[in-house]
Amino acid sequence: MSGNSTGIGRDAASEAGGEDTADFGYERVRLSEKQARVDDVFRSVARRYDLMNDLMSGGLHRAWKSHLIGMLRPSRTRPYRHLDVAGGTGDIAFRTLEAGGPDTQVTVLDINEAMLRVGAERAGHKYDGRIDFVTGNAETLPLPDNTFDSYTIAFGIRNVPRIDAALKEARRVLKPGGRFLCLEFSRVDLPVLEKIYDAYSFHVIPRIGERVAGDRESYQYLVESIRKFPSPATFAAMIQAAGFSHVTHRRLSGGIVAIHSGWKIT
Repeated sequence: MSGNSTGIGRDAASEAGGEDTADFGYERVRLSEKQARVDDVFRSVARRYDLMNDLMSGGLHRAWKSHLIGMLRPSRTRPYRHLDVAGGTGDIAFRTLEAGGPDTQVTVLDINEAMLRVGAERAGHKYDGRIDFVTGNAETLPLPDNTFDSYTIAFGIRNVPRIDAALKEARRVLKPGGRFLCLEFSRVDLPVLEKIYDAYSFHVIPRIGERVAGDRESYQYLVESIRKFPSPATFAAMIQAAGFSHVTHRRLSGGIVAIHSGWKIT
């Protein structure tokens, strides 16, 4: 979540040599330890999180999120309920509310309360009655079945220790006909761009994190977590295994990120 691993699920973890372990960047840790360490990362960077997104991506994250909302297309004419998971600072939620009609309501859920506080402060009273901020875990959502028209998670799924559990929970809380959308870093598919991107990621981003957020280690972890996330095809298979239909993915910016889509048919 912004606050919720680079984990690849229990089954994949078992194949990697430890049923009760998961990736924390390039380090292997116990599943029970991973969530706490991820929480520490986002608690540390919460106040500078949005600024760092601008600096790290050169502002591109705004275009990627706009693309996500363009695919989401919340209704402007009927009541519409949306869940944004790992969305603590509110970026996706605010965009959804602006794109939808007056009866659009958004629940922002994050495991990290520091991130949620930033989001609530940013929202102020602008969206009173249309947005709520909930502390919760993507793997065990404190929300009823068949409730939401759509579910998004942007740059958060790779921080979930048990991705397979989170995907099943996403499907559970969606209404039949509801849509799952995930914006996440992916595998660069242009050789020249890949070399530039790797050099920038490993040598520049941690330095920016150190100077701007006062935290090099957290951004080193975030860079490593991107490399440990499953390939688009593997992640698509995980989404299908969770019960979603019509699963697709769309690469953006030469494969730096991808938007994954799935539908709950019944």
